Amino acid sequence: MTKPPTKPARTKLIAIVGGSGSGKTWLATKLAQALGPRASRLSLDDFYRDRSHLSPARRARLNFDHPRAVDWAALEHVLRRLRSGHSARVPCYDFATHCRLPHTRTLAPCPILLLDGLWLLRRPSLRRWFALSIFVDCPRRTRLRRRLARDRRGRGRSRASVLEQFHATVEPMHCRFVEPQKRRAVLVVRSPCGARQLERILAAIDNPPPRRTI
Repeated sequence: MTKPPTKPARTKLIAIVGGSGSGKTWLATKLAQALGPRASRLSLDDFYRDRSHLSPARRARLNFDHPRAVDWAALEHVLRRLRSGHSARVPCYDFATHCRLPHTRTLAPCPILLLDGLWLLRRPSLRRWFALSIFVDCPRRTRLRRRLARDRRGRGRSRASVLEQFHATVEPMHCRFVEPQKRRAVLVVRSPCGARQLERILAAIDNPPPRRTI
């Protein structure tokens, strides 16, 4: 008798949430390195809405720190495919122009998917998919210092423009939309994260604990 085809193992989704400059990307990178071929990475940053139909002047006035700046339907489509064992096409976004690039990248399913982003725990439709949720808790001063370094070096921004955006939208939106997610996370990790914290997070990925701060 012919055996029925084996269903692919469901991908375990790990959410890494925190403010801009909190260290989400750093943590996701370190965890991916430690997990090796078991894990792949995805960022909510890839799913910002395309603004190519707007003039550069209008794009500059948009609030990119509000959850509506993200194409949530596209993210959920990608996650459904990965969770069901299928590859997915992921958009590529250019922060310098606030436009999607014409090409996409293909992400293959993997036992563990590390997903980092500002607002992943706000939507009930997403929260139920996460096997483990991590909130990276980081002081305002540290987040601002890191944001200044990143945007001036990697995105061609001036110090004045970064400071203006931080005070006008980044921090107000952080208080409104990002910080409240801390109570929904299983793990709250204080930034900067040390080797002992990384070990505990890796253990929690295999055996999610009750909610706690590490």
